[in-house]
Amino acid sequence: MAFEKEIEQLEKKKKELEKEEFIELQHQKGKMTARERIEMLLDPGTFLELDPFVESRSQFLEKEKRFPGDGVVTGFGKINGREVFLFSQDFSKIGGTLGEMHGKKIVKIYQLARKTGSPVIGIYDSGGARIQEGILALDGYAEIFREQVLASGVIPQIAIMVGPSAGGASYAPGLSDFVFMVEKISFMFITGPEVIKRVTGEEISFEELGGAKVHATKSGCAHFIFDNEEACFTAVKKLLSYLPQNNLENPPLKKGFLSEFLEKEENLNLLEIVPSEEEKGYDIKKVIEEIFDRQSFFEIQKDFAQNVVVGFARLNGNVVGVVANQPKILAGVLDIDSSDKISRFVRFCDCFNIPLINLVDTPGYLPGKTQEQGGIIRHGAKVLYAFAEATVPKISLILRKAFGGAYIALASRQLGYDKVIAWPSAQIAVMGPEQAVKIIFKKEIGESKEPERLEKEKIKELKEIFLNPWLAAKLGQVDLIIHPKDTRKILIQCLEALLNKREGKVARKHGNIPL
Repeated sequence: MAFEKEIEQLEKKKKELEKEEFIELQHQKGKMTARERIEMLLDPGTFLELDPFVESRSQFLEKEKRFPGDGVVTGFGKINGREVFLFSQDFSKIGGTLGEMHGKKIVKIYQLARKTGSPVIGIYDSGGARIQEGILALDGYAEIFREQVLASGVIPQIAIMVGPSAGGASYAPGLSDFVFMVEKISFMFITGPEVIKRVTGEEISFEELGGAKVHATKSGCAHFIFDNEEACFTAVKKLLSYLPQNNLENPPLKKGFLSEFLEKEENLNLLEIVPSEEEKGYDIKKVIEEIFDRQSFFEIQKDFAQNVVVGFARLNGNVVGVVANQPKILAGVLDIDSSDKISRFVRFCDCFNIPLINLVDTPGYLPGKTQEQGGIIRHGAKVLYAFAEATVPKISLILRKAFGGAYIALASRQLGYDKVIAWPSAQIAVMGPEQAVKIIFKKEIGESKEPERLEKEKIKELKEIFLNPWLAAKLGQVDLIIHPKDTRKILIQCLEALLNKREGKVARKHGNIPL
């Protein structure tokens, strides 16, 4: 047979890529190997590995620590028939640390993904920068970060955390669009517990410092957390089903099975879900389930800033981004964390041609010393900036309250909303009637012999005259006042009328969002 010796050498080299002892090393930690993860994520038989025989060329790295692939598996394949580029760090080989050649392999993947307009997925399981390679390792991260920034808004970037990502390495997932973490095995932090103890004397565990739950609930760095790797990879596939391949495509249209027979003509349940008493809370997720296509809502950052709900859904098969106040938590107010959550989501949707639908029921921004000193003005301004900047179709539905700055951010025609719809129960005002009466009629109430009775009368009067959608409708600021049962039908009509929307942008390098 021709080339027998050469082919034999090739097969030998291939066997060196995944030795049994390295596989066992990962399995003992309750983790999959780099290649097993790729196989679980991609369609069977579609993965093509690139640069499998690349090795470190550092003179400071011992020979026994030089492995083919240099601690990372890179290549491309398909998920549900759609092309993706990806890399999977291999902790069993020198801790998955990043050196010069490891970094160059990842950079190549980013460049190919950007050139071909395909999503890029990073599977992170690394001890961070390779100390033996010094500045070359640091420069490797710098190259990767630059590629991530160049790819931002061009192709979706997904980070899957299935191991540690420490120090500067944690900025790679931080620069991605979505971060997935797995409990007990995923960690992200800038400085480890040992450094913190040495500097501050505080003892803290890896889990408390940068575990999945911390980043999902407190820091907001993680968008999703799961109990195991399999569930995590399944969710990544689901997320991709809502996203276009790149910024030049529209998101995939997916009509439900026999949708023409299953369409809900009326949303009668909404009358039961949303209470007429304005002080009563309710679960906005039940409203979302009622309005959008069945079982289509895919929530983002569900454990962080729970006073707002964001996520992807389908409306008559079309992908939309949903931004909704959650009245059952903090009455659905906007605060620092929820402002960041909304702004990031809105900007992602705008990058990738995903229309936005707001469900509004909020008394405004959260007052208080902590919020003011924490920068609620700066953070709240991000919401204004994100919505005003977005050129995708924007529809706002006011269910009950839309007060003050929150009304401006989430529902004002003047900020650039294409359609503003209101239920008859909608209240639009600078502030709630109780606070307004105390300011407007302060002197009269103070001089009255029956201040409580007068205050109640004025509140009632204010509600009847000003706190309804009719004045806004007369001014053309509300396009439609609809019966709640017609919500889904009218949202579909408005969305389909706006799908071909085109809006020019100001000629400039870029704006300066108040970060």
